Amino acid sequence: MTPLYDQIGKGYAQRRQPDPRIARTIHDALGKAQSVLNVGAGTGSYEPTDRVVTALEPSAEMIRQRPPEAAKAYQGVAEDLPFADRQFDAAMAVLTVHHWTDFDAGLREIRRVATDRVVILTFDPESDYFWLADYIPEIIALDQPIMPKLGAFEKILGEMTVETVAIPHDCSDGFLGAYWRRPQAYLDNAVRSAISTFAKLDDVTEPMRRLEDDLASGVWEAKYGHLLQEEYLDIGYRLVVADCS
Repeated sequence: MTPLYDQIGKGYAQRRQPDPRIARTIHDALGKAQSVLNVGAGTGSYEPTDRVVTALEPSAEMIRQRPPEAAKAYQGVAEDLPFADRQFDAAMAVLTVHHWTDFDAGLREIRRVATDRVVILTFDPESDYFWLADYIPEIIALDQPIMPKLGAFEKILGEMTVETVAIPHDCSDGFLGAYWRRPQAYLDNAVRSAISTFAKLDDVTEPMRRLEDDLASGVWEAKYGHLLQEEYLDIGYRLVVADCS
């Protein structure tokens, strides 16, 4: 994960701005927790500003881009947290678990350091993929081995709730599914360069050419134009919340 984000992390903070609606969902899930550990913290997206936050991030490039006012960041990995048992009221992890080298170990570590709750934004690989997979089916092949199923969370965290996080059509955070109603965005190399999935694909020249042609000819709109009327779309993002008390 570290080499990947040292590579794609350049300019990451510009493209991956936290979406306030998603942030509200995450912050509400943190409940009354006053001390929060953010694992896989990146440039600080979704860290609450009204609580004491500690950040952990493996990539030096991502840490370098954290703004001066962001929480103190330590370089390290989820699988070996350098913190004491139950040191934080809550631990959070946003779109990061699929990058861990050992999911079970990372989840146990997060559970170990949290007193009150664990909050994780992830993607459910058993959900339906959105239309981009019709152009790049390799996305599914990439996701299936690395995206943990929801049952894998429950096995370690125990009782938990799962909330659907529908993605707004104008989502400001440029993750893979953010542009579901703005297909032209995927044609922009700068947009793709801030998405880890594209960094793992060998060459997307042909599928992007096909998408561009379909947008110009009206084929895309004929197939997916109904999405242009939607404000939010469920494309598999889930918020896992576990009570540790």
